[in-house]
Amino acid sequence: MRKLAKPLVFIAALVPLAWLVFIVLTGRTSANPAEDIHLTTGIWALRFLLITLAITPVRRVTRWNILIQYRRMLGLFAFFYATLHLTGYLVFDQLVMEEGALRRVIADIAKRPFITFGMTAFVLMVPLALTSTKGWIRRLGRRWQMLHRLIYLSGIAA
Repeated sequence: MRKLAKPLVFIAALVPLAWLVFIVLTGRTSANPAEDIHLTTGIWALRFLLITLAITPVRRVTRWNILIQYRRMLGLFAFFYATLHLTGYLVFDQLVMEEGALRRVIADIAKRPFITFGMTAFVLMVPLALTSTKGWIRRLGRRWQMLHRLIYLSGIAA
């Protein structure tokens, strides 16, 4: 059963994306499909971030030490959905292929606080995602734990 648990968690984490793809492809979105995609990916990024943050306290209270082996995967899914969310913002809201898009994005970040906080949360997650491999954990040693405490700042920003 334990060998099946990790693949099942992985598949379960992909269910929101599969559902989103299904509703888009079958035309079951609202009148604004871009907003549906954007909101769904953002909500799931936040949910996975909160689940990841909850693992340590839940593990301490319940003594279910097995939960720790899912934390990295769930954190990477938070980053995955955040990346989809950012991509949706850039493609649907800012039309990044148009001239002046970078200027518009920077102006939008400065103008709207929720975008500023979301972008901050995402930027803080980038080094966490990049250093989540066993090789990076070995290379960074104790500094890896210090670096990965950025997750708390990311959670606050999100």
